[in-house]
Amino acid sequence: MSNPGAAWKPKHASLSAYLDDHLLGAETGVRLFSAARRTWEGSEYEQTFADLESEIAGERDELEQLILALGYRRSKFKKALAMAGAVTGKLGPINPLSTGGGTTGQFELETLQSIVRAKECLWRTLLALSAHDRRFNPSRLQEMIDMAGRQQDAVARVMEETAPARFLTGSIPVKP
Repeated sequence: MSNPGAAWKPKHASLSAYLDDHLLGAETGVRLFSAARRTWEGSEYEQTFADLESEIAGERDELEQLILALGYRRSKFKKALAMAGAVTGKLGPINPLSTGGGTTGQFELETLQSIVRAKECLWRTLLALSAHDRRFNPSRLQEMIDMAGRQQDAVARVMEETAPARFLTGSIPVKP
């Protein structure tokens, strides 16, 4: 006779690891949006990035609470990676000079869009699981998906509005 608990355990471990991976990514995302806020400080886009940083931090906290509510624990290794990433993140690894111009400014914006897209994929995955697992709130997950779409649009707007200056004139309106 098969053990029903044995079939659940690998799925449980897999979901726990998946959520923990996304939490590590969310912590990185908060640091990168904080760096972007510093990049665009003094420009018309500063508030956009301040708002995004705040929203992303809130979502990270919500994901951490979900992990705990599901009875999962953080991997000690991933927790250590997050702490190491916090130190590295202060150095601005994507855009170390914090300039909105040129290829580093463009790459920073593209990376931020990718981060938000990955987060949207998490919420979509959990929404798909909600049809089979009542521990997930489908309406809240849909709200998170919608928020991710708005966040991607906000970063894309900055990228599109500043691309001509970044590549054609080099006069990005950021820090004096």
